[in-house]
Amino acid sequence: MSSAISLNLGIARSAGSGSADADGGKRVLLAEPRGYCAGVDRAVETVEKSLEKHGAPIYVRKEIVHNRHVVETLREQGVVFVDETDEVPEGAVVVFSAHGVSPAVHESAAARNLHTIDATCPLVTKVHQEAKRFARDDYDILLIGHEGHEEVEGTAGEAPDHVQLVDGPDSVDRVTVRDESKVIWLSQTTLSVDETMETVKRLRERFPALQDPPSDDICYATQNRQVAVKAMAPECDLVIVVGSRNSSNSVRLVEVALGAGAKASYLVDYAREVDPAWLEGVRTVGITSGASVPEILVRGVLDMLAEHGFADVQPVTTANETLVFALPRELRTTRN
Repeated sequence: MSSAISLNLGIARSAGSGSADADGGKRVLLAEPRGYCAGVDRAVETVEKSLEKHGAPIYVRKEIVHNRHVVETLREQGVVFVDETDEVPEGAVVVFSAHGVSPAVHESAAARNLHTIDATCPLVTKVHQEAKRFARDDYDILLIGHEGHEEVEGTAGEAPDHVQLVDGPDSVDRVTVRDESKVIWLSQTTLSVDETMETVKRLRERFPALQDPPSDDICYATQNRQVAVKAMAPECDLVIVVGSRNSSNSVRLVEVALGAGAKASYLVDYAREVDPAWLEGVRTVGITSGASVPEILVRGVLDMLAEHGFADVQPVTTANETLVFALPRELRTTRN
């Protein structure tokens, strides 16, 4: 997974937060870790290996991961993205995205004789298993997450009669349970740790016997990227998060940066979306990327910043990630 290491901020602290080094030069603080997590790497490789094995077209239900560049690149290679399995020709190959699907989607695919390859992140699968386990024990399951997110729909679909969505602290007052002694919370894996804990705190005030999940539901990579941003944000005039607007963990990084002291923060898919006006009067820029973002997009932003005088790049390292997930069984023999 990840192993904590000595914090190497690479930051020369100055008297005023957000100011640059003593020589007044511009600099970039580059968050590490950033970008692809193990689940995203597995999902993207699953589609690539499926193309190699079966040939185009390969169908993918929803976006394989929430990143514009990744989706457009795979589409150019012969991937067809669909919203539901009934859009896939009978007998064709369909890949389920990293966000997971409900049992109803599996049943729909089976009814159409589709050859399914499941790229669900194993950490999401873990939450699915927790939902099924506590539903069997007749618990009320309070699922903290964002309404309409594919991961939430998949998890809730595992136990629809037991799961109740809690979309942030403000929705806690609307929660009702059958038995306050049999209540547990689970969460979407890509949430803000701080906001989730605030929601849990509010829930526990209402339901003192509320149980915690057996292990952390929020993805290790989501947490690691938020920790790195928190470490550098107080020094930053501006934090640029590379990621797509439908990427929950990328959006959260903007919120975390602002909450941790960055003077401004913006989300961009590509370097061309960076407005030069954002850089006016700025000395320290922080850069990070969401868990579904390929490194080439970060490099593009760094190159653009270098053209504007931000050539000094200093790492902010808060963890080393070593976790690797195996490909789905039917593709493992083709992995190099």
